[in-house]
Amino acid sequence: MVRRSTWLIGFAVLLSTAPAVSAPPFVFTAIPDEDETRLQERFQKVADYLAEELDREVRFIPVKSYAAAVTAFRNDQVQLAWFGGLSGVQARARVPGSQAIAQGVEDTEFMTYFIAHESTGLEDGGGLSDAMRERSFTFGAKSSTSGRLMPEYYLREHFDEPPEAIFSRVGFSGNHSRTISLVASGAYQLGAVNYAVWENEVEAGEIDTDDVRIVWKTPHYPDYQWTIRGDVDERFGDGFSDQVRQALLSMDDPALLESFPREGFIEADNDDYTIIKEVGSELGLLDP
Repeated sequence: MVRRSTWLIGFAVLLSTAPAVSAPPFVFTAIPDEDETRLQERFQKVADYLAEELDREVRFIPVKSYAAAVTAFRNDQVQLAWFGGLSGVQARARVPGSQAIAQGVEDTEFMTYFIAHESTGLEDGGGLSDAMRERSFTFGAKSSTSGRLMPEYYLREHFDEPPEAIFSRVGFSGNHSRTISLVASGAYQLGAVNYAVWENEVEAGEIDTDDVRIVWKTPHYPDYQWTIRGDVDERFGDGFSDQVRQALLSMDDPALLESFPREGFIEADNDDYTIIKEVGSELGLLDP
């Protein structure tokens, strides 16, 4: 009996001194739609905010491309992502059960700006016209909703031709900041850019509007959203996805919201992006 008691005491001591098994970190990423340095600063602040709200370790990992963000989500390297409309549709198609859970107030009525170098002679607000033909044009990333999907859709709708038949040269800059830079320098005469990035850079004094101007603004369409994997409750506990959603909806720090820039976040649903799915399928940008 004494031996058994001694053994039990020793086992209890061993358990009390053994290192605790830490909870797995919650990891998220974001499409690289702007300069990488700015993205790292912006989303590290989001990681810190979510860590406090969720009371667990939260990590942000950057990716090099829109496709890499979708791949990281599919491979469970991240459980949450800030996607554009198209990349979100692509990601949810690859991970059954995943859900769009929040979007910016502005994301229900997003826009693309068509911008032109001053040397083109195209006027502010001049609209889509034949004067654009045979000029060079750059989209953003190939999977960008505001930098490629919707601008290509509206170009095809207006000209009844693909971009390659309209312009002398068509390129893909990779992100919106780069699109602005390429058009401002004259490397491309025209480009399609996320309106929020444009407005943010104008406000920051990064754009000389004497060199580059807005010639057309698209109609509104749904865009960015936070998408979460469908298996997070199983991994992190019942109701975890709802906790993440509520944390995003409750984000009210003006400095944090300004970095997006967004007025705030509201609820989102997969059905909100039906039009994006339809256009993506029509343009052959979704897997069959």
